[in-house]
Parts: sequence; C-alpha cells; structure tokens
Amino acid sequence: MHRIQKITLCSGLFIASLVASSMALAGEGICTAPAGKAPQGSLQPQRLSVADNTAAGLYEGPVWHNNTLYFSHFLFSEGFPSKVLAYDGQTLSVAIKDSGSNGLAIDGQGQLLAGAHKHKAVVQLDIESGKATPVASEYQANVFNSPNDLTLARDGSLFFTDPDFQRAAAPGGQPVTGVYQVKNGEVTLIDDTIANPNGIALSPDQTTLYVAGGGEHGFVRAYDLSGDLPYSQRTFASDITVPDGMAVDCLGNIYVTEHTAQRMRVFSAAGEQIADAQFDANVTNAAFGGVQGTTLYVTGMGALWEIELDVAGMPY
Repeated sequence: MHRIQKITLCSGLFIASLVASSMALAGEGICTAPAGKAPQGSLQPQRLSVADNTAAGLYEGPVWHNNTLYFSHFLFSEGFPSKVLAYDGQTLSVAIKDSGSNGLAIDGQGQLLAGAHKHKAVVQLDIESGKATPVASEYQANVFNSPNDLTLARDGSLFFTDPDFQRAAAPGGQPVTGVYQVKNGEVTLIDDTIANPNGIALSPDQTTLYVAGGGEHGFVRAYDLSGDLPYSQRTFASDITVPDGMAVDCLGNIYVTEHTAQRMRVFSAAGEQIADAQFDANVTNAAFGGVQGTTLYVTGMGALWEIELDVAGMPY
C-alpha cells in the first residue's frame, strides 16, 4: 500500500471544473426520484441490432448524457485504436473518431472524462472537437499503464483503475497495476495489490468505493470513504469470473459484469446476490440511462444490450 505522492496535474481552473462537475452530477436528480424496486431473479437482456459489429474489438465504458449513450469501441490491433460511439435510441454514430479511450464518465462542462490508453492518462474529451486535455497524466514521474475505468464523486474526487491490458499502446507505464484517487491536485495510489483492477463505482451515498479485478478467480473489493483516505477495505464479493465493469442503482445494488462468463450478477449493498443476466457474447461494462434512468445498458464484444428495470441508477 502506498501513501500520497503529490503531483501537479493541471491548472486550478481545470481542477475547479472537476468540482463543478461533481456538483452537476449531484443536481441531476439521478437518485432523487422514488426509490423503485430492486431487480430479482433472472433478467432478460435485449440485444440492440443497430450496434451489432462482427469486427474485432470491444465496446466499453458506457455513459448516459443528454439523452445519448456514449461508449468506446477499440480494436486489438497495434496501438489499440479507439473511437467514441453515440447511440440516441434509434441510430448509432461516431462521436469522436480517434479517442484512444476505454472507460468514460461525464463532467459538469458536458464533456467526457476518459481512461485513455492512447495517452496513458485520464483526459477530458471535448465531444465536439475530440480534443483531449490531461486530468491525471503521471504518478511518481511515470505515465500510467492503461487507465481503464473511472468514477467521479460529488466532492470532486476522481477514482480510476490502471491495469496493464493496453499497456503496449504507448511507451512507459507503472511497475504495478493500481487503483488511484485524484483530489485537490494530488494523485494517490490507493491499492497496488489487485491484479489488473478493472471496474470501479461509488455507492449512492458516496461512502463506499467498489473495485473489481483479479482475473479468472476475481472479486469485488469495497473501500470505506468515511475518512480522509479510502484505505479501509474488505472483500465485497468473491468467485467473480474475470470481473469487468460495474453499475450501481439508486438503492445501492451493484451490477457486476463477468467478461468471459458472459454474465452479469446483481448484489445488494450487503453483498447478497439478488439477480443475474446471461448474454450471448462477452460482456464488458454497464450504465443506467433512458428517459427515467431505469434502462440498464450493457456493452460487450461488438454488442450492446438493454435491460428495462424498475429502479433508476447511475449514468456511468
């Protein structure tokens, strides 16, 4: 375990924008509607044929914003070329041609935040121009491996995972695969004991950070955020087969995708499995969207699915 290594990340104005973004998320009313009903039993994903793609590569990192689902599509060829796609409920289009991205989130300026293996950094992506602005570009004078997934808290803290899946996209990297926090211009390595940490999410009350990783015999780890640093940790769920991305609903239930098992399992905040879903391709990540925020979108190997639920959830 490592303690704080202070690094100047970017200008004060940009740090302020991250704080503003967290306030905007708090004001979007995502979890202010009636609580709704938790999912139970076997869920039925509906594959969206408009997004079917038989070419090599993965869909990843979905985020819902302005009635549109944005997600990354990257290939396994040299450099892992990646673009951001946009689905408006009817059509699929290219939003950013060369994003170099994996996981996505949205900030208060209405721009994308991305774990970008192309830049070996977390960046802000302008949706209109595709311009990338660094948010967190190094730790202890080294670039990251291949930032994968990220989540933004109401206090402006940014959390992200840095496995080595796309480390070969550009030179350099870290000696470990880690979980990081960016807060007030400082980057902290929270945990370096997870083999290829992947999905990351916050509980609705922002008191718990969830991280999935560990490969074939994987797990979800929970971190207590009640103190200044989220060092207190516990195993939230075990026996997860190649865990990938996660989503969280407004009741605090956690939706964990299992990549090669082609499955998603839903756990209550107490860690009890309450529902599951089976898919017809490898799955990667999930996010809530739709008019009421009750549509769960799941990305995978050249495929996109939706599941209609009775509870709203987080947009990434």
